[in-house]
Amino acid sequence: MGRSAGDAMAREYRPNVREMSVISRLDQAKEAQRARALQLLRDHMDALSDRIATKLIETKLVETTSKSELEGQIHWCLENLLNAEEFDVQYQVANVRDLVPRPHFVSLYVTAYIIEKLIDHRCIVDVYGTDEEIYRCVNAQVIRFIPLQ
Repeated sequence: MGRSAGDAMAREYRPNVREMSVISRLDQAKEAQRARALQLLRDHMDALSDRIATKLIETKLVETTSKSELEGQIHWCLENLLNAEEFDVQYQVANVRDLVPRPHFVSLYVTAYIIEKLIDHRCIVDVYGTDEEIYRCVNAQVIRFIPLQ
């Protein structure tokens, strides 16, 4: 007996061994890059939080009553990223995930924090600019310390 069109459609797609090997290597490379980025973040957290806070103020994207409190909040955000589960990171960046092509996950996490949580902090007068402008400002500092290939 021949197969009907319905039988062909019902078959599951099973990637072959070569495809699975490529997918596995890509996943491993992505995970290694993420681990390297988190180690660099640990190594440069103080300098990075200072640079991000300084540039946000200099570019007038954030108006604050206290640069040191702003820096402290950015530092706290970066510490949270270091300790966060992957699900929590994805949840935090969900609203800004498509902001730019191939975003840096550290920059996305900090940007989401600035526009969703930091804006309500007592030391913040206001946050100006678009989400993309904030991302670009943050990312310009992040890639100085944590470049991604």
